[in-house]
Formats: sequence, C-alpha cells, structure tokens
Amino acid sequence: MFRIGFGYDAHRLVEGRPLILGGVGIPHTLGLLGHSDADVLTHAVMDALIGALGMGDIGRHFPDTDPAYKGADSLSMLRRVIEWVKRDGFGVNNVDATIVAEGPKLASYLPAMRKKLARVLDAPSNKINIKATTTEGMGFCGRQEGIAAYAMISLIGV
Repeated sequence: MFRIGFGYDAHRLVEGRPLILGGVGIPHTLGLLGHSDADVLTHAVMDALIGALGMGDIGRHFPDTDPAYKGADSLSMLRRVIEWVKRDGFGVNNVDATIVAEGPKLASYLPAMRKKLARVLDAPSNKINIKATTTEGMGFCGRQEGIAAYAMISLIGV
C-alpha cells in the first residue's frame, strides 16, 4: 500500500504575532496571521497527510470558525492527523517540503524544524526534507506580505 499527498498553505505577515514555522519560533519583526498559530509549514504537511488519506483538507477537520483552534499549536493538530494515518494502517515514508519566504533567512532553523516534525510524524529525520527559498522579490512572498509552504508526502502501509 502506497499513498501520496500534496499540501499548500499561505498566511499574511503582520506585526504583533510570533513567527512559527515547523513548530520553531523564529525571531522576526513580523509573524503570521491566522486562527491558530498560523504555522504554514506544519499546515502544508497536515494538508498533504489528509490528502494522502483521501479525507479532504485541513479546513474540513480544523475549521477557522471553530473556537477550539483559536491560537492552537499546529504541532498538536499534526499529532491528531498522524493518529489518523496510523489508524488507517500507514506510516510516513518521506516528506519533502518547501517554505517560500523573502525574509527572514531560514537556513539555520531548518534542522530544528526537521527534528520537531520527525518526532511528531514518528519518522526518522532522514525521511524529512525541508527547504527554504525566495521568489526574488516577486509576488506576495517576495514583497514580504506573507509566507507560503508546499509539502509532498508519501505514506506506506505498515
């Protein structure tokens, strides 16, 4: 048994919010606006997992209209999703994710993100790949209006 899922998320950058990516707090003058902690990387991974299971999308299971998720820690929500993965007889084969942000520079934070996600996904960290890129000043990410993330996931039967 083998499944593949794709996830995407984007949030606006604003003042007065923390910047959290992959469960890691990153010092920056701006943070991501959202109902939960707005962790776009974790949300993209969740969306990819939910898609691989054929269960719709993140908004269906964690709606921004539900007060239970106001300010929620995205890693906690990811723990629920990985329970569904295991319930359906799967495990994470690998993750390949990309964060799109003009700033701040993220390279030094990627190992910590990888470690946190691997722990929650119950997968070896060498199965989790996280990259960061810019858009060379183009689009909403390039103008530093927001940050986006993409994730591809493969699941295998266990």
